[in-house]
Amino acid sequence: MSFDALSRADHHARVARLEAEGARFVTATVVLRRAPVSSHMGDRAIVHEDGRMEGFVGGACSREIVRRQALEVLAGGSPRLVMIRPDAASEPDAGLEAVVVPMTCASEGSVNVYLEPHQPARTLLVVGLTPVAEMVYRLAAAMGERVQRVVTREERRDLEPGTPALDLPALTDALSALSAPARAQVSAVVASQGHYDELALEALLRGGVTNLALLASRKRAASVLDLLHLQGVPEDLTALIRAPAGLDLGARTPGEVAVSILAGLIADRQGRTVPQGQASQPVTLPPATPPALIPASPVAAGPARAAREGYAISPVDGEEVEIATALHHADHGGVRYYFSCPNCKRRFLKDPARYLAPAGPA
Repeated sequence: MSFDALSRADHHARVARLEAEGARFVTATVVLRRAPVSSHMGDRAIVHEDGRMEGFVGGACSREIVRRQALEVLAGGSPRLVMIRPDAASEPDAGLEAVVVPMTCASEGSVNVYLEPHQPARTLLVVGLTPVAEMVYRLAAAMGERVQRVVTREERRDLEPGTPALDLPALTDALSALSAPARAQVSAVVASQGHYDELALEALLRGGVTNLALLASRKRAASVLDLLHLQGVPEDLTALIRAPAGLDLGARTPGEVAVSILAGLIADRQGRTVPQGQASQPVTLPPATPPALIPASPVAAGPARAAREGYAISPVDGEEVEIATALHHADHGGVRYYFSCPNCKRRFLKDPARYLAPAGPA
């Protein structure tokens, strides 16, 4: 875009587009001037993360001052009033949040430019269709958070109409499509309570989310982490998962548990900021579906009984599992096996031979 001054409509439209893209930038607005200066009241510019500037807030001297100050503002995260004047030796009035910068050009005018940083909006993903997940969603929304539910396709029909939601299978792709700064602002609370915790956590880690909380007892959390390790997720990534979730407030009801989880999230945010240039990136883990699999959906060979068409028999507990809607499966020896719960999958991955041994004579 040119150096020409942005009109009010163009400026606001451009800001809206950049915010929708999850960009980091600073808006600069001339709020006071004393002639002779080339800028005018209300002139605007946008300073991007790489220092590129759109719009006009002054001549060559002012422009470079605004650029440098804007990058400092973007790094610090707080707005700033920049007072560019020939008498820069004088200090601003006591209590005024401003920076005075000398005007080194021949002009004897002065200009005040207000700089406001724009960071990607924080997003909280709430995984699961449980009472605690519902309360986390409601309380976080009341706090002004941008919240999205993450559930299975079948569960979406049970959400209230208009609830923003992602399908669990699409989670990794949705996260990977975000810009790095936007992804760094994503937090997640996994509260399916045993239904698909492992699936969600692996998808979140694959998508580059680093602020994760798991609603689980210490014993079940250990089981969840064990399964993730068996699936090839390295320990340095599972170490990012906060489990049990939240602060220990002695919470009992779903609402109280939700409060403790959000309190823990706030504490994490205050103590865990992503440094400049260190935003999270999507993580390459072992592929979820190795390409060498048999293309059909074979029935596990462990149990003696056969499954109905479209179903498979879990080799661990003998339960019949619908292939089309199965959440839990594992690949072994070029064959895909299906399970009724994550614990069965974990037991299978620990010792496949135990569950695939041929049945002895009757």
